[in-house]
Amino acid sequence: MNPVILTSAYLPPVHYFTKLYAAPRVYIERHDHYVKQTYRNRAVIAAPDGPLALTVPVGHDGGQRPVTADMRVSEHGNWRHVHWNALVSAYENSPYFEYYADDFAPLYSRRFDRLADFNDALTAKVCELLDLHPDLRQTGRYADAAVLGADDFRERIRPKVPYDTDPSFRPAAYFQVFADRHGFLPNLSIVDLLFNMGPESRLVLRRSLV
Repeated sequence: MNPVILTSAYLPPVHYFTKLYAAPRVYIERHDHYVKQTYRNRAVIAAPDGPLALTVPVGHDGGQRPVTADMRVSEHGNWRHVHWNALVSAYENSPYFEYYADDFAPLYSRRFDRLADFNDALTAKVCELLDLHPDLRQTGRYADAAVLGADDFRERIRPKVPYDTDPSFRPAAYFQVFADRHGFLPNLSIVDLLFNMGPESRLVLRRSLV
């Protein structure tokens, strides 16, 4: 696999983490134009009633087309409490939620000014729990994929782009708490995999690579 370029992302999907698992180097883009309704501030989990999108409210001080690095986390709507309660409701009966809850709870009580910093902290925590050690590098300016010799996934891993457009990714099935209600839901947030499969999540990431 070549190096890859990814957007900053909030508890991103399994597809995103297969790149962290396998790529020799990962560039996290902070200087792209911020786009709404993407994984930059949205995670999708398996709630009791089906897929649920959790969206971090954001604002910025810039002009008409702010870059991701400019995006600030808003405190509107008590969202930290809402997101944490949604995670508890969705995963409190999963095999590993109790084991990992104390690792995530402090990140939902701490205030982050910048969205990208919050995303980085969560990604680092997941990597730590999965014993993943990707070579992560933040971009200092908008990255040129050709110059870096990297595969560009900035616009390819997003909610409105089918994951099967990436021939190197086929989501392997794994245990999910509500599968008896909804069937297997592929490519949810990495926390769905982590809370359901724990240390075996690494095996699922590997099986999801083609």
